[in-house]
Amino acid sequence: MKKSFAEKIKGLFGKKLDEEFFEDLTDMLIEGDVGAKTAFEISDQLEECCRKEKIEGQQEILLKLKEILLSYVKEIKLQPDLSKINVWMMLGVNGVGKTTSTAKLANMFKKEGIENIVLASADTFRAAAIEQLAMHADKVGVRVVSHQHGSDPSAVVFDAAEALKAKGNGIVLADTAGRLHNKENLVRELQKIDKTCALKADQGCYKKVIVIDATTGQNALRQAEVFNEAVGIDAIILTKYDSSAKGGVAISIGKELNLPVAFVCTGEKYDNIDFFNSEKYIDEFLGL
Repeated sequence: MKKSFAEKIKGLFGKKLDEEFFEDLTDMLIEGDVGAKTAFEISDQLEECCRKEKIEGQQEILLKLKEILLSYVKEIKLQPDLSKINVWMMLGVNGVGKTTSTAKLANMFKKEGIENIVLASADTFRAAAIEQLAMHADKVGVRVVSHQHGSDPSAVVFDAAEALKAKGNGIVLADTAGRLHNKENLVRELQKIDKTCALKADQGCYKKVIVIDATTGQNALRQAEVFNEAVGIDAIILTKYDSSAKGGVAISIGKELNLPVAFVCTGEKYDNIDFFNSEKYIDEFLGL
């Protein structure tokens, strides 16, 4: 049976604390989807701490590594303000589970007692996206606003916010396009939607949330970079977290881009979403 990443990390800590140990640790962190640059820095930092603080025991070294990793991983609690109009723009490339994550959030908020929830089909270019969101809205039992295929995405968001407002305060979750191969067009489109979202949400109630597939490693860091440069990101949803025995990408994104994680999705069902806990995440990563 193939060893899990956490088991491999633990196996490493039975070795002598020499140059080879830190080289192996760097390799292992890279294997665990922590980017090379970050992995080298973590290794050097740990080596220095062990030398300065005279740390030698396996458990102490592991705990020191945990402390270092925790300082890089950012965590944020995101909740809509129920006394106001909230608009969340859902970002991410196609295939990461963005539309499903949007439905999961809607389901989570509905269970928390938020009655006024509207999904906006702002991915108007992918033919299946509009139908897909409508199907999710139907299953979760929330309203959806969509225009015809190929129409202006920001107009969809505008109408969704108007529909929400007509019934009082609540939240609009806007599903957007993620065609990275057509970057300039995508960035222009997102910036236009961004303006509309900012205009329609109450002060401090507009959030930009990127959905990242935890199994895609350094690609995920690149995606976060592109979307962050385009519109600025407030928080991350990590999807497919269950199928990844590694998932060190939140460490890289936290360290390189200073972006926090708000939610993790651990399966296909609507209930498979939870608030992100950085300590639990690092404990699982290290097998503690």
